[in-house]
Amino acid sequence: MSAVGKVSEALEYADRARGHLYSFHQLIGHADLLLGEAVEALRDAGHDEQADRLQEDMVGRNVIEDRWTFQIVEDFDDNYWSQFREHDQQIRDELQGGVRHVFEAEMKQRRRTHGRHHHEEKP
Repeated sequence: MSAVGKVSEALEYADRARGHLYSFHQLIGHADLLLGEAVEALRDAGHDEQADRLQEDMVGRNVIEDRWTFQIVEDFDDNYWSQFREHDQQIRDELQGGVRHVFEAEMKQRRRTHGRHHHEEKP
C-alpha cells in the first residue's frame, strides 16, 4: 500500500535526521574539548585574560537554552523518534501484516534475474 510506504519513507528521513543530530552532538562535544585545550594553550602562552574569558563563557556552555547536545538527542529520541517508530510499526501491523519494505521487495522481484547466483529472492 502506497500510503504505508510513505509513512515508512518519512520515518527513514527522520532516521537520517537522527544520525545528523548524533553527528552534531559529537562535533560539538569535540569542539568543546578542543576549546578546553585552546584555553590551556593560551594560559601556557601567558594570555590568562583571554583564557579566563573563554573558560568562563564558552567551555561547557549549553548549546541551546538549558541543554547540552546529549540532552537534545535524548529529548528527540524520547519525544519524537520513538513515537514515530511506534506509529510506523502499528500502521504496518494493521495494514500490511507487519511486513516492511513492500515496495522494495516487489521491485526486487521485477529487477532480479531469476535463477542467477547473487539474484536470489531471499537470504
